[in-house]
Amino acid sequence: MVLRRTLTEDLALMILARDGIAAIWQLTLEAAEAHRTGYPFAAASIMEIADAAEAAWFRAEGAQAFAV
Repeated sequence: MVLRRTLTEDLALMILARDGIAAIWQLTLEAAEAHRTGYPFAAASIMEIADAAEAAWFRAEGAQAFAV
């Protein structure tokens, strides 16, 4: 079975690789700012990336926990 990642997941993984776990919080802050300044659809898109990054982080942490 081949699992295909979405563009959102790919973006999340690239951002995580570059910026680490801090990227999740930064994306959340940016989404809040976008929403506050009147860009709700941009905010939703940014939050989708943040959620995908968080899910990827938790998957990686779980895989490491089982590897120990």
